[in-house]
Amino acid sequence: TLVKTNVAITTGYLISDLLLIFYYWKAIGDKFFVVHHLAALYAYYYVLGQGMLPYFANFRLLAEFSTPCVNQRWFFEVLGYPKSSRPNMANGVAMAVVFFLVRIGVMPVYYSRMYAVYGTEAFYLVPWGGRVAWICSSICLDIMNIMWMHKIARGCYKVLRSAHRSKAGTPQENGKTD
Repeated sequence: TLVKTNVAITTGYLISDLLLIFYYWKAIGDKFFVVHHLAALYAYYYVLGQGMLPYFANFRLLAEFSTPCVNQRWFFEVLGYPKSSRPNMANGVAMAVVFFLVRIGVMPVYYSRMYAVYGTEAFYLVPWGGRVAWICSSICLDIMNIMWMHKIARGCYKVLRSAHRSKAGTPQENGKTD
């Protein structure tokens, strides 16, 4: 019941976020976000509608622990904080660490569990559509997670490096530009 509740809340978030992405496409549209949301929704359909694979669905939901840092980055951008501000840099480092831990670092454990189930009697009890949703969505989401982790790591390194170089100037305490 708890997993279904978690997945239902996440599904609602994904649908509302998808609608916002389409509505504000020029400002926030990104085809990878759309693919990410659709892949997750496809898999979550089987969890909510068929009650399948709750353990793996809950495991995938761990990835959402990185979402607050990602969203905070957007708030800082809207508020006009430069990337080199202390709050933005602290959030960027936290985002990189948390994103790695909950999306990349868990991959070996997730796929080893998936491999342990693959080909067993329990695996074949899941209908073909459920198996496709489970395997294909997982691979699709993780390819994008690796791509995003690469971008996050590069951006984090670049901002920290430029901040280190410009330590001669005194940054404003609130991080906003005049």
